[in-house]
Amino acid sequence: MNRNRWLSVAGASLVGLSLASAVGQQAVGNQPPQVAVGTSIWRNGSFPVENFQGYTSPFGYRSSPTGGYSTEFHTGLDFAAPNGSYIRNWWSGRVISVSDHTACGTSVRVQSGSWVHVYCHLKGRVARDGQGRYMADGGLKIRQGQRVRAGQRIGRVGMTGRTTGPHLHWTLKYRGKLVDPAAVLRAMHSAQRGTLSKNL
Repeated sequence: MNRNRWLSVAGASLVGLSLASAVGQQAVGNQPPQVAVGTSIWRNGSFPVENFQGYTSPFGYRSSPTGGYSTEFHTGLDFAAPNGSYIRNWWSGRVISVSDHTACGTSVRVQSGSWVHVYCHLKGRVARDGQGRYMADGGLKIRQGQRVRAGQRIGRVGMTGRTTGPHLHWTLKYRGKLVDPAAVLRAMHSAQRGTLSKNL
């Protein structure tokens, strides 16, 4: 992880997004641990978007950005980035679905042990060939069932689905329960900062 990107994460408006419910479980194999600041394995994760410009909507209840509801629960964290910017896979795992028929727009869903990470509003469409379903755009072909490594490019920022502008919506689930992605970024930042300190 690039130092400047982590400094951007550390300085962003994530104050008030708490780790109070986080518990310190160890990682199993190559699976990320449950959110626990100070767990060094978090440095193995990848920041999920290139050309990051800022956070536009946090996890939790919010006013609907497109109208029609007074409040709604936002299941992930939104990252502003220019249209076409690459999306990077957060943690090594397997693509369990590619989709383009929901409010999430064109999306990729990856499983890493007990974790599922979802990337929404990507450019492109889902197609099918003799080997099954895949998402294709901009030279990338991400196939349902394939293994993907942490940091691998898996799509591009777009405006598919229910959106008001180009961004990545990133949802995380641990054992089927939603996790605040800001808590994960804080844990990753803490682990990365420790690694940087040792290398200075």
